[in-house]
Amino acid sequence: MAVNPYEAYKKQSVLTMTQGEMLNKLYEEAVKQLEFAQVYIENKDFAKTNDSLKRAQKIILHLRSTLNFQYEISNNLASLYDYFVQRIVEANVKKNVAPLKEITPMIKELKDTFAQADKLARKG
Repeated sequence: MAVNPYEAYKKQSVLTMTQGEMLNKLYEEAVKQLEFAQVYIENKDFAKTNDSLKRAQKIILHLRSTLNFQYEISNNLASLYDYFVQRIVEANVKKNVAPLKEITPMIKELKDTFAQADKLARKG
């Protein structure tokens, strides 16, 4: 069986990512899926809307599942992730972009915050 070189590269790049890089990629993908869903809702392509929102929801739930509750901030993040999931579900059920427009900037801000923290952690 032939190995696709691109697939092998993708797998290797994921396996060698730092935790910070992985976190950044997850946030980026969640934002991308939420932005796709907004376009799909506006175009009334509800099958693609559902797919994108389920992907974004899965990412947020994964992020929540990786929290270390030994740290106080994890409780705050868990509540925030729960809110994001609630809004994603609401957007999916009602096929409404308003909840997505509300949470997408919040997720982008979290992504930027974690990226900055990762840079600082690697420096010292």
